[in-house]
Amino acid sequence: MEEQRGTAAAADGHELAVTRFAAQEPAFASVLIAGAMGVRQDFYAPLARFLAANGMHVLTFDYRGMGWSRRRPMRGFEADISLWVERDVAAMLAEARQAAPALPLCVLGHSLGGQILGVTPGAEGVRAAVTVCAGSGYYRYNDRIPLQVRLLWFVFMPLLIPIFGYFPGKALRVVGDLPRGVATQWRKWCLHPDYIASESAAYREAFLRVKAPLLGYSFEDDELITKPAIDNLHGLYANAALERRHLRPSDVARLAVGHFGYFSERSRDTLWQDTLAWLRTKVR
Repeated sequence: MEEQRGTAAAADGHELAVTRFAAQEPAFASVLIAGAMGVRQDFYAPLARFLAANGMHVLTFDYRGMGWSRRRPMRGFEADISLWVERDVAAMLAEARQAAPALPLCVLGHSLGGQILGVTPGAEGVRAAVTVCAGSGYYRYNDRIPLQVRLLWFVFMPLLIPIFGYFPGKALRVVGDLPRGVATQWRKWCLHPDYIASESAAYREAFLRVKAPLLGYSFEDDELITKPAIDNLHGLYANAALERRHLRPSDVARLAVGHFGYFSERSRDTLWQDTLAWLRTKVR
């Protein structure tokens, strides 16, 4: 298996850090892994290697200003989530497709990556998609850490963003540093019951263009996103062939899975195998 770090151009020419994982032959599909807010792409490398070893070309990337794509101070860096969607994710979809044009293209989106798939230009051409812990960020859905959520949206962000010119989440151990526009737009969505669909009628309609098979994982012990939030978000994918798996840790022989445990090596023989088998079936 060949693994190569490099760069790829976003739609406006901005260079993004990427890692390409070449499949062991014969390859049956390509997959783009779109990550969660504040999570660097190497977090997904174990899963990427597993998929590549089992016949999938895999592309991972960092949104501009984040992870290995961060090449300048965060203060004054101009980006919001809509820009990530329209210029970064759309271009990475095209990059993955161009690398193996004869193969079906799939997407695996974690949290934010699964939320924004529906509004990404080109998503209607995806053959199959998997979401992991992707749900509405509307703050009233989160009844597990209500105090922390309210402090984030009503105290820390409105207080600190004007002072620093970005959200200094790394110092707070919350999400990580975020560009001003990203944090501001995310906060606006999280304070609205319709979350991402509150951005515009065009965003709500964009979800309807996704008609591919869609597998959505959620976990009973997810500390960040609850089942109602995940069900609400997946309701936007009204024309997709949706399958939901809401699991307890004991269902996959684990003591805990939470928001990030799907991507642990401990998921290799359970969740990863389940995902691989599902993708093989859907891209035939």
